[in-house]
Amino acid sequence: MTKRTRIALLGILAAAAASAQDRKGLDYLNETRDGLLAAVKGLTPAQWTFKPAPDRWSIAEIVEHITVVESYVNELIRNLPQAPAPAADFNPAKMEALILAKMPDRSVKYQAPEEIRPTGRWTPDETVKRFLAARRQNAESLENNPELRKHVVTHPAFGPVDGYEWILLTSAHSARHTQQILEVKADSRFPR
Repeated sequence: MTKRTRIALLGILAAAAASAQDRKGLDYLNETRDGLLAAVKGLTPAQWTFKPAPDRWSIAEIVEHITVVESYVNELIRNLPQAPAPAADFNPAKMEALILAKMPDRSVKYQAPEEIRPTGRWTPDETVKRFLAARRQNAESLENNPELRKHVVTHPAFGPVDGYEWILLTSAHSARHTQQILEVKADSRFPR
């Protein structure tokens, strides 16, 4: 095999690996989108606004928070080319495994930073529409942005995360909060 053939073959293999990775990311985006939509389908206004406790979020607040984070990641991805390159020892596979294991895990609670807390910005219908639009943008970035693996932005809990991993984070984040929605719906006082 010539050097030129070997280089071409390596390029084809790298493109196939990237394509498989994109497919995995897109599948997770779609799976978590569908899970969220199923969890909120057919809710009444009383169900949207029910709070299991004064210090707990309603379903409307949870979905608003998910949407704000999703939009935040859209903006982050748009500005990704200005972010630094990953360190030489950056291990994407290790980070992805950590994200997929830790982010959906509701056994550990976090306080959302002020800027991504719900404030009643939109009605439930508007929130869902905004979520779907932001999720479409993240899917398009995953399919069309060659810069995703070339730059990192620090996540407050995970440290340096590349663009692809930020998109995985949004999926895992919505999975985490979809579980929270199901917890609210399971409350014995949830309006029927």
